[in-house]
Amino acid sequence: MTQTPARPLAAVFPQSDLKLYARLAWRWSWLVILCALLAGGVAYLVSRNMTPAYQASSKVMINEARTASANYNDILTSERVARTYADLMKRTSTLREVFVRLGLDPALAASQIDAVTVTPVRDTQLVQVTIEGPNPELVAAVANTLPLVFLDELKKIQLGRFSESKASLSAQLDQLSRQVETTKLAMDALQERRTAQDEVEYTRLSNALTQYQTSYANLLQSYEALRLTEAQSTDNVVIMEPAAIPDVPVRPRVPTNTLLAAVVGALAALGLVFLVEYLDDRVQTPDDLHRVADIPVLGAIGKTPSPKQAAHTPETLISLKQTRHPIVEAYRRLRTNLQYYNIDAGLKSLIVTSAEASEGKSVTAANLAVVMAQSGLNVVLVDADLRKPRMHHLFDLPRQPGLAEAIIAGEVTPALLQSVPDVPTLHVLTCGENVPNPAEVLGSNRMRQLMQQLISQSDIVICDSPPVLAVSDALVIGRMVDGALLVINTRKTAGAAVHRALEALAQVNVPIMGAVLNRLSNSGRSYYYYYSYNYDYYGETGDKKHRRSGKPKVSESRI
Repeated sequence: MTQTPARPLAAVFPQSDLKLYARLAWRWSWLVILCALLAGGVAYLVSRNMTPAYQASSKVMINEARTASANYNDILTSERVARTYADLMKRTSTLREVFVRLGLDPALAASQIDAVTVTPVRDTQLVQVTIEGPNPELVAAVANTLPLVFLDELKKIQLGRFSESKASLSAQLDQLSRQVETTKLAMDALQERRTAQDEVEYTRLSNALTQYQTSYANLLQSYEALRLTEAQSTDNVVIMEPAAIPDVPVRPRVPTNTLLAAVVGALAALGLVFLVEYLDDRVQTPDDLHRVADIPVLGAIGKTPSPKQAAHTPETLISLKQTRHPIVEAYRRLRTNLQYYNIDAGLKSLIVTSAEASEGKSVTAANLAVVMAQSGLNVVLVDADLRKPRMHHLFDLPRQPGLAEAIIAGEVTPALLQSVPDVPTLHVLTCGENVPNPAEVLGSNRMRQLMQQLISQSDIVICDSPPVLAVSDALVIGRMVDGALLVINTRKTAGAAVHRALEALAQVNVPIMGAVLNRLSNSGRSYYYYYSYNYDYYGETGDKKHRRSGKPKVSESRI
């Protein structure tokens, strides 16, 4: 039995770019719909207020004059003749003559004509005359009269070539006719006397009469031949299909214009969205981070729920009360990934920092400390941000005494390590009082000794530090720990800022453990599409009582 070859993975699963574009379009669907409605509405209003234009068309057949010996070149020039006539029909002088023949004021009537189109019909002797304007009766009359006026002008031009020759022959015929009559009268007078001398004169007149008659016959034959040639060489224009008075305007097409404008508006909105997303240099996905630096993504943290969703729990410490929330699971995943950072030596200390301010580094450090302590580790959380400390606000603890007092004393006493309710293995060393020179204080030998003391007395020490690009505090503390964890706000941090922060850490030999993508959402480029909300795994037991209570339940799924 012949086995069917396995399909390649790319054929089984669709490309991620298609999902990205689809999610991006769905995210901005409101803008696309809004632009489509606006464009369609404007087009509808403009079309409704436009003056309607009517169109009347007549078909004209041009019988090109040809001799009996017409050759192939004459046939090839037929289309050129039709195009020439089509251009001549659109002359201003011809249109003016049309208006005069219709008994209209040329200037006023010309303002009522929007367009005059004369188009040869391919491979035929037909020419289509199309007139557009706001007056249906006028456009029909012009479409029918224009070919007739052009025919008169054409005949006048073509007959002018033979008029001089015909006039000359006609004058000669008249002269010969008079000579014939005069000769006949003279012969009649001589015939009555019949003298010898008269006989001689009679004979001469008879010979002259014969010559005059012969010449007259020859000239008459030439005149008739010229008339025949004139008739054969004159083209003829015949209206084959007269124009009827239109009753439906051709412009504006309100439904068509509205639909096209809506489609163009939607496409323009999509193009704008894709352009904005293309120019957006924020680090929102692991791929964006990998284009900036070759460091792993250790965690993907979603946007923290609002205070209403989190009940009475502070929105920044979701890991204390909502233990089953997907964001808390993301912190646990970060904790697990950190355990594999240095398996041989083990991870004893780290700093949590960011490139710029307001990226969520303090919240990340606090929640990471909570989930590590919940796993049974003895965790010490140090608020090393002596410029804008936050840990005492997050845990609702006194600010003093803290790190500043410990540096002055030269050691960390048990009284300085404040415990957190419900998490007995977590101790927080707040910042303490304000110091005038934070960088020098954090870079002192006493600070190094305090870090060694804390590391020896705990399983892991987590330090919250200021942003790297703002001050040098994080660079100083980073040399005292095992590594640095960089928090990236996916909603604001640019790739250039991340690159400069990592470059600054690398210049002072601070080990970079990885990055945490923070405040992810379910946008088109966001990494937070790993999380989907439903009603299956929220609450303590997930029983029917919770389902009936209407509380939202959350679960984690991978796409």
